[in-house]
Amino acid sequence: MGAATPDSVVTTARVGSILAVTVNNPPVNALGVAVRQGLAAAMAAAQADDAVAGVLLVGAGKAFIAGADIREFGKPAMPPSLPEVCRSIEDCTKPVVAVLHGAALGGGLEVALSAHYRLALPAAKLGLPEVTLGLLPGAGGTQRAPRLMGVKAATELMLSGQHLSAKAALAAGLVDQLAEGDDALAVGLAYLNGLLARNAPVRRTRDIAIADPAAALAELAALKADTAKKTRGLFSPLKIIECVQAAVQLPFDEGMARERALFLECLDSPQRAGLIHAFFAEREVVKVPEAQAAAPRAFARIGIIGGGTMGAGIAVSALDAGYPVTMVERDADSIARGRANVEKVYTGLVAKGRMAEEAKAAVMARYTGSTSYDDLANVDLVIEAVFEDLEVKKAVFKELDRVCKPGAVLATNTSYLDIDAIAAATRRPQDVIGLHFFSPANIMKLLEIVVPAKVSADVVATAFELAKKLKKVPVRAGVCDGFIGNRILAVYRDAANHVLEDGASPYEIDAAVREFGYPMGPFQVSDLAGGDIGWATRKRKAATRDPKARYVEIADRIAERGWYGQKTGRGWYLYPEGARVGQQDPEVLAIVDAERAKKGITPRNFSHEEIMRRYMAAMVNEGAKVLEEGIALRPLDIDVTFLSGYGFPRYRGGPMQWADMQGLDKVLADIEAFAKEDAQFWQPAALLRKLVAEGSNFASLNQRG
Repeated sequence: MGAATPDSVVTTARVGSILAVTVNNPPVNALGVAVRQGLAAAMAAAQADDAVAGVLLVGAGKAFIAGADIREFGKPAMPPSLPEVCRSIEDCTKPVVAVLHGAALGGGLEVALSAHYRLALPAAKLGLPEVTLGLLPGAGGTQRAPRLMGVKAATELMLSGQHLSAKAALAAGLVDQLAEGDDALAVGLAYLNGLLARNAPVRRTRDIAIADPAAALAELAALKADTAKKTRGLFSPLKIIECVQAAVQLPFDEGMARERALFLECLDSPQRAGLIHAFFAEREVVKVPEAQAAAPRAFARIGIIGGGTMGAGIAVSALDAGYPVTMVERDADSIARGRANVEKVYTGLVAKGRMAEEAKAAVMARYTGSTSYDDLANVDLVIEAVFEDLEVKKAVFKELDRVCKPGAVLATNTSYLDIDAIAAATRRPQDVIGLHFFSPANIMKLLEIVVPAKVSADVVATAFELAKKLKKVPVRAGVCDGFIGNRILAVYRDAANHVLEDGASPYEIDAAVREFGYPMGPFQVSDLAGGDIGWATRKRKAATRDPKARYVEIADRIAERGWYGQKTGRGWYLYPEGARVGQQDPEVLAIVDAERAKKGITPRNFSHEEIMRRYMAAMVNEGAKVLEEGIALRPLDIDVTFLSGYGFPRYRGGPMQWADMQGLDKVLADIEAFAKEDAQFWQPAALLRKLVAEGSNFASLNQRG
């Protein structure tokens, strides 16, 4: 197909005295340069033609206009700009009606706001979600939306990035009427003909006065304080509030100029680059060779082995997606606990008014508990979520091999263990795959799909299809201890332990990590997950640990005391009377001091920046090793893993994108400098050295796979 031209993506047709303008730029009518040129030309033609009494704006296909063309960001701007296009629509001296169906988002909604009347079909979705890309509405959204829907409601819509249904948009004042039917052109023509018949005036959104400016500014001040607390260093949310303040305080044209200046600041921000990388990476991550080579197997019934926290969370995910679930546990008491774990989630939703009792009953009717593997004879896909012990898991898979029908997919939810060894316990290794959910599995988005040596391509494709149905973000990983996420975590956690032993307190390290943009630091995470889990892993690995490698025993000293974190009331922090937020613990600091003294370490001070340079260098270096071993297909797979499963700040794009934005030469120089203190731990990845030598970066590797 040739390049889009203005007259191919925006077509006009005269219907009586109405000029119908259709945007037809599949798949979602994004506002690329050709669409902007086409709209500007159509508005000029309508204005110049005396026979045209009114203009209708509609989108072809499944959307009105789903927003700007993100791929143009960061490239030289091509005229006309979207604000100019919107201005030409609003300036028209003949009534302009926008008919919204499907997505009317971002720039698409800004086009509609500059029309004089807005009509919505029932399934329309309206929103200004630019904040999710580190931007703000830059074509009048921050100036026009507050005039139509009120200052507070408009600001909250932009800060949330969420969509409104057609009904909610009508209630909010964003649209004038809901239309029946599904033919945007037909309902639009009928509506505009009605307006023309009664000589309805041109209504320009910019002419609406904002009611009670003093009250509006007070609401914005409160929102600003709240946003600064909640968004942890995000750039664009506070800029959105600044734009709305301009809408309240300045004449329209000056407000538009302010919005444009702040929009360009956001466009220049590294946060915008990080967020847009995250946006595209999540779309690319599903493109894996197996899913492109094979179709998924059909699956309608799901089995789960184990009713603990993880098994119950997976069951809730499957039930929420509409599947019947059979859960197997070893005895009646365990099944009763498993059922209670599942039901507890829905009881909580009912208590919060987010689910009706009847809906809960209907979901639980699809749940069956059993103590017999034979009840899994008819399931299409079974997920094992039992204790993290290789022999236990092999025994489970022997049973699954016995009872499951041919072609059933057999999945293990192991976090670390060798899936090739688990598959070898069956006579059907081609059907065995890893599905590593993150806890709580019904909430956490990440699903690592771990691909053992003998699995068939259609089983991998099935796992990606399951992820889609469960609304998870899937990442393909190879088999190694810890796969992608936990393997890299183990290394940067070691780096944090080294900094701890060398002089920083756990509380300083957590503060540095939070300041970087994580919701929690590593010691807070350990307390939340339970210190006993990490302790068990360290004991499991003790026999194979390299005796030359540095090993920090502080966490073991804390675990030996039975201080496992929140569940025991103390860990790295104190949690008096079941508090959720920990307090610093002088006894922990005394343990740290004693361990330093034992090793003859004189503690030194670390700035937050020095802490993060070590933390991130360890993460990126191990990420490069995971790539060179083929455990991750592409750098973006590592980025998505950390964004979706480990709280990595989205606006930094993921660890590999962060490294590219820093400059790989700087990251390598840090690793080489740290190697002077500990050459065993800081061994630069060959891939990192190679990319730096070539003057290349991780992004260059995102095209493969």
